[in-house]
Amino acid sequence: MLRGRWRSAGGALVRIVLVWAVSTLTMLALAGILPDFRLQAVGDDHDSITQIGLTAAIGAGAFGLLSALVWPVVVRALLLVPALVLGLLVFFLNGSLLLIALSLIPAGRGEAAPETAVVVAAVMSAVASATSTALAVRDDEAYRRRLYRLADRRRRRQRRDAGPGAGEGAPGLVFLQLDGVGYEMLRHAAGSGLMPTVAEWLDRTHRIRSWRTDWSSQTGASQLGILHGSNFDVPAFRWYEKDTGEVVVCNRPTSAAELQRRAVERTGNGGLLVRDGASRGNLFSGGAGQLALVLSVSARRGPGNRSRAGYFAYFSDPANAVRTALSFTAEVGREIVQSVRGRLRGDRPRVARGGLYPLIRAFATVVERDVVVAAVIGDMLAGRAAVYADLVAYDEVAHHSGPRARDAEQVLARLDRSLALVARVAEHAPRAYRIVLLSDHGQSPGETFLARYGLTLKDLVRVGCGLPVSRRAGRTSSGAEARAAVRAALHRPVEEEDEEVRPGRGPDPVVLASGNLGLISFPDLPGRASRERIERAYPALLATLAAHPGIGFLLVDGVVLGPDGAEARLDVPGAAEALLARFGPGAAQAVRRTDAFPHVADVMVNSAYDPRTGAVHAFEEQIGSHGGLGGEQGHPFLMWPVELSEPDPEPGPELVGAEAVHAVLRDWLREVDGPQVPVPSPLPTAGVAPPPPAP
Repeated sequence: MLRGRWRSAGGALVRIVLVWAVSTLTMLALAGILPDFRLQAVGDDHDSITQIGLTAAIGAGAFGLLSALVWPVVVRALLLVPALVLGLLVFFLNGSLLLIALSLIPAGRGEAAPETAVVVAAVMSAVASATSTALAVRDDEAYRRRLYRLADRRRRRQRRDAGPGAGEGAPGLVFLQLDGVGYEMLRHAAGSGLMPTVAEWLDRTHRIRSWRTDWSSQTGASQLGILHGSNFDVPAFRWYEKDTGEVVVCNRPTSAAELQRRAVERTGNGGLLVRDGASRGNLFSGGAGQLALVLSVSARRGPGNRSRAGYFAYFSDPANAVRTALSFTAEVGREIVQSVRGRLRGDRPRVARGGLYPLIRAFATVVERDVVVAAVIGDMLAGRAAVYADLVAYDEVAHHSGPRARDAEQVLARLDRSLALVARVAEHAPRAYRIVLLSDHGQSPGETFLARYGLTLKDLVRVGCGLPVSRRAGRTSSGAEARAAVRAALHRPVEEEDEEVRPGRGPDPVVLASGNLGLISFPDLPGRASRERIERAYPALLATLAAHPGIGFLLVDGVVLGPDGAEARLDVPGAAEALLARFGPGAAQAVRRTDAFPHVADVMVNSAYDPRTGAVHAFEEQIGSHGGLGGEQGHPFLMWPVELSEPDPEPGPELVGAEAVHAVLRDWLREVDGPQVPVPSPLPTAGVAPPPPAP
């Protein structure tokens, strides 16, 4: 054992010396390239190569030592700074450390302009990180020994604390959610070579099947059902609640916390991840103790909010900031080029892609992806029993470019490389891992309602109500998970005091959009308004909506209204099935379930759907949309390793609803590690249980 320790210490020393040597050479090269960076005393141009080399070695050593000792402390102290600001500060702080390191060189031989110091520090951090990683990967045996020591230390701590840790030798489960990737889209990407890792898994190690979403085919409803076992009373992405006079929005932190609280109260357990679990990049925690970028806890202020801990873990290595910043910049440029190219080609359909969208896209496809993947890798190396992570990159791009656009396909190719990285790390983890891929919904293409018909759903409702309509057609803002994540990362106020959050009571209807699903509520009509009351107050409204070519059907007080005066009561067997047949099997069942929700809107509106093209008309500014019925949006996928049992789709031939997927995932957790431990309800008003101490 002693010999092994000496060998390990010797190997570590060798790696340190090699990284130091490479850093020294990098510093010498930069001194020769950059005019404002020198390794000689002022006015002394006669230093020998040995003196300059020794100066570089001292500077590189001092910089490396400061980075190792001071950097983690500095970043942790700045954890409450907005995450994106932290990412930018990394460069300036790193440059400051380099200036301090140069000041420690004797005789004032090291000097750099502040802006040059930022560049030198970034390059040296990246080179040192790459060198250290390459050496660690080459030394597989030392790497494995380190992982086993970490795992053994964790098991001893769990036994000491009597915590609910994973059983000895039990495999862990990693659930990776590819947000917005439908079943057909994944099959296409695997078959066309876009996602070779997925293709290899499907050929050798995994099985796949589609499942059917609820009527509300969006992340809030699906992920709440998957992680917490209930999405009851989630009729859409956003909806108006008359009892509080507020609009609930799934990607608003306080709304997410409240929805999570309601789900926990309804099910009586904390969620899928209560036992040694980690939740990364999700709307909800799933009951996990380890959280990073989880929206339902991001509204918390102060050091108690561990949702942003993922940023600290990631940016504690300056090389990560350098790599991510370069990729971020490249992605912004890529979006601008692709947008201009599409405009010049006259691509249709099309939505506006200017303003802040390039930055939001880059955040979703680079920053959030990198931080979430790094957190998942850390969870596997720590040996956690269950990890659930959401990768939102494809969903964000597909909204603006289209589900099958080249832009979106390129994002899938990059996500595939992330999956390959996770799989490689799993081979070195201290326990075996089963990797499950799944999605929360798909996306359906189509021209927006506004672009196709020249008015928004809100305009059409006001026409039907006999209310004045603005001459200038307004746009319905597009809501997606990435925007909420950016706001949380910037510590922006997320409870904007605007009309959408707290509409005033009065005669004006509240009209909200959730992809191709629209919701109309009348604040001045208490409770759920009956059809008779709506027609008495607004005689032309329902007929105007039902007759519009861009609308597929309405739900009003238990009755489905379709084109050409078609009607079907939900309590009449077979009637709704016949009227909604074009929307696919299970459409009537999904509508019937939503009709029973306490907070269903007075009028639910689903856009028209063309079964030949799969196209719908989003009421938001999205040419790839989801939220209602029609096409691929309602058919996500579930892909699992062959070691796990086949999902049992009782009582029919396919899994129906996110709650059914939750039951399957919970069964798999029982298979690999015994029964999960429920957490009694109710939980605190913040919506999540107080997390246990971090391991």
